[in-house]
Amino acid sequence: QVQLVESGGGLVQPGGSLRLSCAASGFTFSSYAMNWFRQTPGKAREFVAAITRGGADSITADSVKGRFAISRDNTNNTVDLQMNSLKPEDTGVYYCQAVGEGRNYWGQGTQVTVSS
Repeated sequence: QVQLVESGGGLVQPGGSLRLSCAASGFTFSSYAMNWFRQTPGKAREFVAAITRGGADSITADSVKGRFAISRDNTNNTVDLQMNSLKPEDTGVYYCQAVGEGRNYWGQGTQVTVSS
C-alpha cells in the first residue's frame, strides 16, 4: 500500500539545522511532484516547499526562502528538506505530500521544535 514516512524531526536550538526525509513506497515515485507542508496547533497547514517529478525545479515559501531547500532522489524514492538557520516560528509538524496521477497522499508528519 502507499506509504509516506517522514523522519528527522526533533528539538533544535534557534540558528540550528535539521534535515527531514520522507521515504515513499507503494506508488511510482518519479511520477509525482512532492511537497512539504507544516502545521502548528490552531493554524491551517502551511506550504513550505515543492519539487517537480524529475527534480529539476523547486520552490520554497517566502517564509523559508534562503534557509530551506528541498531535494529528491528518484532512485531511492526519498524527498528531503534541509532546514538551516531555524527560528522558533519554524516549529510545527512537518508533512510530506505526493501529488500526481489524479491522486495525492500524505505522510503522518514529524515534529520539529525550535527552542532554546
